[in-house]
Amino acid sequence: MKCFVRFILLSIALSVMHQPANLWGANGPVVPVKDTVTMVDLGAKSCIPCKMMAPILEELKAEYEGRAAVIFIDVWKDRSQGLRFGVQAIPTQIFYDKHGKEVYRHVGFMDKKQIKELLDMLLEGK
Repeated sequence: MKCFVRFILLSIALSVMHQPANLWGANGPVVPVKDTVTMVDLGAKSCIPCKMMAPILEELKAEYEGRAAVIFIDVWKDRSQGLRFGVQAIPTQIFYDKHGKEVYRHVGFMDKKQIKELLDMLLEGK
């Protein structure tokens, strides 16, 4: 009986230790960013459409610095983030208004013009 109890306690301890910290938000990105229009792109660095979007996201991150947050999360590196955001296919883009409310979700490649239109609309409060 003692062995069984020790086994259960050890199993619980190991399962807690191996959970990604992002599951609790300790080390993961804070999404949406408080009081800020936020766009999060959930993808993977090795998926083709995600690779095509990477330079666009970098440009937008610089262009909207101080006005909107543009965040990329690799869901193949941290699968808990895919679950957290309900991702069914990548890339998935989620847009939040400055109050933290999800206002738009898109699956697949999204070009710079489309992203800018949504970010500008959200910044204007529409």
